[in-house]
Amino acid sequence: MSGNSGEDDTGYGKPPRATRFAKGQSGNPRGRPRGRKTGIPYDAVLGQTVTIRENGRDRRVTAAEAFLLQLAKKGLEGDGAASRQALASIEHARAKQVLRDDMPIMTIVRSCVAPGSVTPALEPLRMARKLDRQRPTARMALEPWIVETALARLGSRWLTREEQRTVVKATRTPRKVNWPEWWTELPE
Repeated sequence: MSGNSGEDDTGYGKPPRATRFAKGQSGNPRGRPRGRKTGIPYDAVLGQTVTIRENGRDRRVTAAEAFLLQLAKKGLEGDGAASRQALASIEHARAKQVLRDDMPIMTIVRSCVAPGSVTPALEPLRMARKLDRQRPTARMALEPWIVETALARLGSRWLTREEQRTVVKATRTPRKVNWPEWWTELPE
């Protein structure tokens, strides 16, 4: 080792003196290139068009619109956080004058559903149909295909006569169902 220890030492965290940055000189002399984006590319991502499916039909919308539609849907389904965020987004858009006067008025319908209720899911899945479309509390009737599928899943288990009567009453068109051989409560 040489006599002037400390100045020429090299090793971990101590690069050779010749390769060290000079005092007062930037480590990045040319700096960031011009035109380089520094922020998160929200506009590039949310401006892309995506395909969504509404009521069985495909529709092309921006990713931002699809995101807001999904947020509003979750809010209407009872998700409180999504509901608050959707309302905040609408207020923010109004404040920025994004919503113009020439845009059509949209109606948001909120439907309250009891926790655990499957009734609102039955119609979109085409598993059941409301018997009276005008009444929100109308009775639902099961479609024949779902009854047949459910009966096939029973296997060797049979339903009681009372359970059979209930299934026949709950079926929209019981005459169209292919009832199993063991079935005793046939529709009139």
